[in-house]
Amino acid sequence: MRYAMVMAGGSGTRLWPMSRAEQPKQLVPFVRSTPDAPAQSLLQVSAGRLEGVVPPERRYICTGERFRSQILSGLPGFPGDNLLGEPAPRDTLNAVGFAAAVFEKLDPDAVFSVLTADHIIEPQSVFAEAMDVGYSLVEADPTRLVSFAIQPTYPATGFGYIENDEPIVDSKDLGFRVARFVEKPPLEKAQEYLSSGTFFWNAGMFVFNAKTFMNLLERHAPENAKGLREVQAAWGTPDQASVLERVYPSLPKTSVDYGVMEPASDDDSVTLCGVKMALDWLDVGSWPSYGETVEADAQGNRRSGGALAAHDSKNCLAVAEDGHTIALVGCEDLIVVHTGRATLVMPKDRAQDLKALHATLPDELK
Repeated sequence: MRYAMVMAGGSGTRLWPMSRAEQPKQLVPFVRSTPDAPAQSLLQVSAGRLEGVVPPERRYICTGERFRSQILSGLPGFPGDNLLGEPAPRDTLNAVGFAAAVFEKLDPDAVFSVLTADHIIEPQSVFAEAMDVGYSLVEADPTRLVSFAIQPTYPATGFGYIENDEPIVDSKDLGFRVARFVEKPPLEKAQEYLSSGTFFWNAGMFVFNAKTFMNLLERHAPENAKGLREVQAAWGTPDQASVLERVYPSLPKTSVDYGVMEPASDDDSVTLCGVKMALDWLDVGSWPSYGETVEADAQGNRRSGGALAAHDSKNCLAVAEDGHTIALVGCEDLIVVHTGRATLVMPKDRAQDLKALHATLPDELK
């Protein structure tokens, strides 16, 4: 059967001060269809995207256990047993492995998608069709590992890349064999990939057969596999919570891209596949990318959640969580974010430096 798991464990330091340790970016209600519309969290948007893709009872979320109550209150009707609570963050390889271990125990033939909680994806119909193709490819051949491919529009160095090898028949012209995965290349390589026309951005979403994924873990990340097999054996028993609490924090941290997808390129037991997603895809990982979710006025200024008074100012982003008014005079290409505990002001072209600032903050401000 088909299952889905949304990863919702990121810290979101480049979206501080809205994103905080006790309420990371995926839980912050700051996504609006219009500047004054009711706000949703990225996780709420991602969960809604599964309508018509996977039945509600087979939708799961993997996140920090400490966020359980926040998530369940924000998603009324979501079954608590379907929240896979991590005792400690151990990166994406273990989040995906955790889900694979649980799904394989529930259903030896489980096929599951791995989705993210920090993307804006439109339109829904194109997403649903691509997901159906991805599931179908793995159902037809459990040794396939499916990634989703986005047409690149600039030489991004913060995304992984997928190289197109050859089309897969009977996949609605969307599926293709993958020649290789490249994780976050330097600018020179990213420019080369963009001009080649054979590379796509890796959207960070996948479809796997649960048993195949666990077997790959045992070959390429045996220490992770050993711990997750222990969690799997205890799942659904009275020892479930205690074993998870003891084992999970000790698992080696690594990403699913480095831990499985790259070594799988040289693993003859599996076939790497891609599915094209011809849609609008936005990774909301920083304030400039968040700004792309907000409509601009005639001067290129964007505001969300508060009022903006601007004079002789252009191409600025103003965000407030409490209806606060942000006033700008003679400003250009600025980001201003106001919360009840902190206010951020920075040039747009310095947004990547926010992570360095965050590292210097005292714990009570993080």
